[in-house]
Amino acid sequence: MGDTGGSIQREDLMHHNHHTPTTAKTTMMRELLHSRSLGFLMEAHNGLSARIVEDVGFPGIWASGFSISTALGVRDSNEVSAGEVLDTVAYMADATRIPIMVDGDTGYGNFNNARRFVRQLCRLGVAGVCIEDKLFPKTNSFIGDRQPLADTDEFRGKIAACKDSQTDDDFCVIARVEALVSGFSLAEALGRAEAYRQAGADAVFIHSKRKDGKEVLAFAREWGRRSPLVITPTTYHRSVGVDTFERAGVSTLIWANQNMRASMRAMREVSEEVFKKRRVSDVEQDLVPVQEVFDFLDYGELDDASRRYLPADPAPASRRDAS
Repeated sequence: MGDTGGSIQREDLMHHNHHTPTTAKTTMMRELLHSRSLGFLMEAHNGLSARIVEDVGFPGIWASGFSISTALGVRDSNEVSAGEVLDTVAYMADATRIPIMVDGDTGYGNFNNARRFVRQLCRLGVAGVCIEDKLFPKTNSFIGDRQPLADTDEFRGKIAACKDSQTDDDFCVIARVEALVSGFSLAEALGRAEAYRQAGADAVFIHSKRKDGKEVLAFAREWGRRSPLVITPTTYHRSVGVDTFERAGVSTLIWANQNMRASMRAMREVSEEVFKKRRVSDVEQDLVPVQEVFDFLDYGELDDASRRYLPADPAPASRRDAS
C-alpha cells in the first residue's frame, strides 16, 4: 500500500469525478450532493482514518461526532468541545484532498455558536457541516426514546445564520431532521424538513433507528427530490439495498461509524493477545508492517525535502552557537 499506489488511486478518483487537484473541496461536495446517482461518504475520525478513506477511493468523508468522541475516550453527548472537534478536523482536512462533511451536532449552542463554527470550518477548507434539530447538549440518537427536539423556528434561524456566515459560496449546510428517530410522525419530519429547506439548507438528512428502513423510504417518496436527501442506514443496512435508496431519490449515503468500531475491536484483540501471551510475536503477522506506515504517510517526501532545503554540510551546533 505504498505511497505510489495510493497516489494512483487518488488520481483515478479525481479523473472519474472530472476534477482536477485544484478543484475546491466545497465544489466537490456540492456536486456529490446534487448528483443523480447515489454518492457515498465514509466515516473517519482522525487524520489517519481520513487518509485511508481517500486512499481506497471514497469521494468524500463523514467526520463523525460519535466516532471523534469515542476515539477521544468520551461519550457522544457534547463532552468534546467545538474547539476539540475543529482540532481533529484540521488534521483530517490537511491530510486529504477529498471533501469532508462534519457532524456538527446541534451547532454547539444557539445560532451564534453555530455560525462561528461554520466560519471556522470554512477557514479549514471543510466542505460542509450537518446540524441536527435537537437541544444542546445533545444525546446520541440511539439512546432512549422521544428525545426533545429544537423549536422549528429557532432551528430555521440557526440554519439561516450558518448560511449567512459561510465564506465560500459552495459550502454546504445540511439540516438533520431527528423527528423520526425521536418517535415523531412522518408529517412532523416532512414539515420540519421543508421549513429548513426554505431557511436555506442545502440538503436534508433524515435519520431513523427502525430496522426495516420503511419510514426512510416513505419520507423519500414524499420528499420528492425537493433538495438533496442524505441518510445513514446504521440500523437498516440489511433490510434495504442501496439501489432501492437510489431509486427512491436519496442523494448521499453515509457509512457513519464503521471505521471507529473496526479499530476498537482490532485494538482490543491485539491488546488482549499481548497481555495474555506476554509477547507480540503471535500478533505481528496480522499487523501492518512499520515500513508500510512509513510509505503510506510519505516519509520519503520528508527525506527529499530535507535534501532540498537543508544545507548539505550544516555546521555543528557548537560552531553555530559560538558565532
